[in-house]
Amino acid sequence: MSVDSDLSRAGILRRPYALPTVGAWSLVFLAAFESLAVTTIMPVVTSDLDGRGLYALAFSSTLAAGVVGMVAIGSWADRRGPAVPLFTAIAVFAAGLAVAGTATSMPVFVAARFLQGLGAGGMTVALYVLVALVYPAPLHIKIFGAFASAWVLPSMVGPFVAGFVADALSWHWVFLGVVALVAVAAGMMVPAVRGRDRASADRVPASATDARRVAEAAVVAVSVVVLSSLGELDRSAAWLLAPVAVVVIGFALRHLVPPGTYRIRAGLPATVVLCGVAGGVFFGTEVYLPLLLHDRYGLPAWLSGITLTAGAIAWALASAVQGRLGDRLDPGTAIRTGATLLAGGAALELVTAVAHLHPAMAAVGWFAAGAGMGTLYPRISTLVLALSAPGEEGFNTAAKSISDAVGGSVALALSGLLFALAPFTGPFLFTTLLGAGTVLIALRVAASR
Repeated sequence: MSVDSDLSRAGILRRPYALPTVGAWSLVFLAAFESLAVTTIMPVVTSDLDGRGLYALAFSSTLAAGVVGMVAIGSWADRRGPAVPLFTAIAVFAAGLAVAGTATSMPVFVAARFLQGLGAGGMTVALYVLVALVYPAPLHIKIFGAFASAWVLPSMVGPFVAGFVADALSWHWVFLGVVALVAVAAGMMVPAVRGRDRASADRVPASATDARRVAEAAVVAVSVVVLSSLGELDRSAAWLLAPVAVVVIGFALRHLVPPGTYRIRAGLPATVVLCGVAGGVFFGTEVYLPLLLHDRYGLPAWLSGITLTAGAIAWALASAVQGRLGDRLDPGTAIRTGATLLAGGAALELVTAVAHLHPAMAAVGWFAAGAGMGTLYPRISTLVLALSAPGEEGFNTAAKSISDAVGGSVALALSGLLFALAPFTGPFLFTTLLGAGTVLIALRVAASR
């Protein structure tokens, strides 16, 4: 039996990986939980703090900060190692939770949300760098499968738990209650990061390039927020400004992604693009499914939401399957299969809307799309690390995360503009075409492994 096979069988929940696995999974879960919990309690928060006018900014500020955090922490982790950057990001995230939980005005709450996004974005990238150092390559697919489930599980329990806590105690405890859990999870990471930073003589000082990347990340973040806000403008003005915002985003992203990304060059560049386009397909479609089932079919809100639950369950199951199969399943096959399931699921939503099919077909389609995402994302994360040279893991994982965030956000914004022109048909046609592009890119990634 080979060494790789022995490591793969060892598993991520056995010594010496059990403690960092639980700690890292918990940190990812808590960041995901907060992002979903806020959606549930935001009406209560804005009413209590008399801040309904800052409702959208409370979300967009987190997104903007996340992009900056990914770039800043990614560069820092590459220069000196992941330990100090990781705990700094955790501290910033926890500070954001504490400030949000004690906020007495909406501007302070928005500032807290900015800190949460900054910390969560940086935390994600630092954890990916740590995975490259702590876990052997055969276990990467398992740990990334676990991370994927940590993002999906909150979509099933987060809204209910947040609503219950807000009703039973106060919305403040949705934030304050998580601070202690973050501290416990951070403590679990201490043994794993000890000695993982570079020696002082090997550390690379910050450069003008690092500062430029952070500034460009800020431009990307602000442009995404502007693009997401165009739906509030006159339709003609929105369609005039949308291409400008997309061009600005593309220009500012040039140095934040690997060379060759815009040409979808085989290897790492195509893998980074695949992450962003797949995210655009999924999130650009998902947001309109409950609305379709509620407005067109007259289903109650709780029943409309079951479609999203089906996608979340499929995502979690597929991620678990990827983690269990590991390298026994050819990565190229997994990537092609995941892209096909995602594209097929999006196409079925379009057909359901156009042909007025039974609403159960929407659930079937979204189960397929969720399975596609659960198959794709762990493999993409594994490939990004496998294709990264030593010392570039932070930059490349940040590029993947930025691609994911920007791809989903841009697709959401453009879907919203298309919805105003052709309700349901417009956004679903757009994401179906994106789905076809996902399949083509996946074929390129699979063939170039």
